[in-house]
Amino acid sequence: MRIGVLGTGSMADALATHWVRAGHEVVIGGRDAQKAERLARRVGGGARPASLRAAAASGEVVLAALPFGAGAEVVRELRAALEGKALVDCSNPVGPGFRLLTEAGPSAAERLAAAAPGAHVVKAFNLCHEDVWRMRPPVFDGRPLSVPVCGDNDASLARVHALVRDAGCLPVSGGGLERAGLLEATAALFIALWVGEGADAQAIAPPLAYATGDPDHRAS
Repeated sequence: MRIGVLGTGSMADALATHWVRAGHEVVIGGRDAQKAERLARRVGGGARPASLRAAAASGEVVLAALPFGAGAEVVRELRAALEGKALVDCSNPVGPGFRLLTEAGPSAAERLAAAAPGAHVVKAFNLCHEDVWRMRPPVFDGRPLSVPVCGDNDASLARVHALVRDAGCLPVSGGGLERAGLLEATAALFIALWVGEGADAQAIAPPLAYATGDPDHRAS
C-alpha cells in the first residue's frame, strides 16, 4: 500500500515505522524539509521525504499526524490532492484541564472532512500515547491492543483496518464518522484519568461477559 504521512512528529514516527516494516511504501511530508528528511531516515525501510503536498498526492492512504489546531488548515490546502483517498485522523482535541476543545461543535475528524470534502476521513489511533505505538507489537498480558475505527467509506475502512493489523493490533468497528467525537471524548476522559488521577482507565470497564448484565454472571 502507498501511504502518505502529513507531519513529522512522534505519531508520524511511530505509525510509519510499523508500516514500513510491514512492507508499505511510505512518504513523509512536512513543511520543514530537514525534519521530513530526518524522520524518513529514522523510519528507514525506503521511506522518502517530501513536501506536504507531495506526500498527500503519493498515498492511497494519508495519515494526518497533525495537531488539532493545524489539521483542518493543512488539509484544506491539500484538498485537491486528497480527493478520493482515505485520510486517517489520529488527533486529540484536548486542551488545558483535559478539556475537549471541540465542545458541542464538530469533532476534529469531521472538521477535516469539511476541509477536504472529497476525502474519506477515518478516525483511528487516537486513544494511546505514541510510546504505545512504538511497541512491537502493542500486546498487554498476551492480548493485542484493540483499535476503534470510525468512518463512512467501506474501501477506506478496509485499508485502515489492514494498517491496524500491520501494527500488531485488532481493528474494532466504531461506527460512522459521526461517532468520531465519541472517540475523541473518550481520549479526553482517559487522559484525565491516566495523567490527572493516576488511575488505570482500563480497569473502569467490566469484561464483555458482564457488560450487558448476562444473567449467568450476575452476583447471587
